[in-house]
Amino acid sequence: MAAGDLINAEVERIAAGGAGLARSGGQAVFIPYTAPGDRIRARIRREHRGWAEADLAELVEASPGRTKPRCPLYYRGPEENRQVCGGCSLQHLDYESQLAAKVEILKEAFRRIARLPQGLPEVRVFPSPPWEYRNRVQLHRAGAAGGRFHAEGAAEEAVGFMAAKSGRVVPAEDCPVADPGIRALLGSGELRGRAGKLGAPAGRDRFTVYSRGDLLLTGGDRGRVRIRDRDLWMDTEVFFQSNGTMLELLIGEILDLAVRGDPSLPLADLYCGVGTFAAFLAGRFPRIELLEENPGALALGRKNVQGGEARFFALTDNEWVRKREAAGPYGLIIADPPRQGLSPAMRRWLAEARAPLLLYVSCDPAALARDSRELLEGWELEKLDLYDFYPQTAHIECLAVFRAVSP
Repeated sequence: MAAGDLINAEVERIAAGGAGLARSGGQAVFIPYTAPGDRIRARIRREHRGWAEADLAELVEASPGRTKPRCPLYYRGPEENRQVCGGCSLQHLDYESQLAAKVEILKEAFRRIARLPQGLPEVRVFPSPPWEYRNRVQLHRAGAAGGRFHAEGAAEEAVGFMAAKSGRVVPAEDCPVADPGIRALLGSGELRGRAGKLGAPAGRDRFTVYSRGDLLLTGGDRGRVRIRDRDLWMDTEVFFQSNGTMLELLIGEILDLAVRGDPSLPLADLYCGVGTFAAFLAGRFPRIELLEENPGALALGRKNVQGGEARFFALTDNEWVRKREAAGPYGLIIADPPRQGLSPAMRRWLAEARAPLLLYVSCDPAALARDSRELLEGWELEKLDLYDFYPQTAHIECLAVFRAVSP
């Protein structure tokens, strides 16, 4: 195969990242916006050693899992020559097919990378409302940091989302996955010409909006959001989970699991962000130790974690390992690392850490599978849950429950 070649193929499954996987001449070919069961013609865009990327040229026969995308900025087919929003990649699949695809992506990551000797536990799936779920979005404006709108005649101060596979910006007046408050803001026209006043300072091409219930925060704002029965401090410049409904479900599961911890020993909350989990567990353990590299997030964590003793560590995970090497044992360990997962030093430390349970929240199946392989030196993977924080996208959030292995 070479760039420009046309191939006929049937799509087997959705691969990590959201593209459909087909095969031609024994090679894997990845084609975005395709569905398992589609019969297609595709044009090779780029060839790699042993695999290739392609674009859909013709949908010969559609999969029964296909559906009509709800967003007008989503990909509509090879006949439309326009840039599309890069925020979603699975709107062409019905929601049941999206969930099935994500379960297979998760299982494939563990089969390929973790190679668990005892096999994978049954994956439990927690679905989300598929639309109007997203409380936090990042918006981009034209005229800053090189951002340019593709639409002819678009106002320089319009706002939108990054285009798929492009540094350009697609103007948007709506987003069907966004919270109703964000949709109303986009449709009101308030952002047009006022992006700088709403949090996108000169020289920056992006800002964040958060909306839930009566709360609406724009770039740089700080406020308190109601999660379950608590008001948590957050800041749009600091990461906070974008799907409040699923966050509440995840917190509920963590609270249920925490009763299996040892309440006579401290809790370690690693990569704690603004202290979301610890805020609900404060008082259940004699002390909470919170690790977070971002000092802005940790400052909010100090406000959120009330009741009982708490110690805050503004360190990288590698620094934590060096400083806390002999720390423990713990009554419970929670780890919620960024997309790249645990550092090698943290993996080694956790493999030897002593606690009844390790609750690992992951946003990347491949990183979780890699980390699990090393964690099995001291733990057994007891449960694996998939929380669909981001419907219409290929992003996958998981909770892995590890039980300590008796020495």
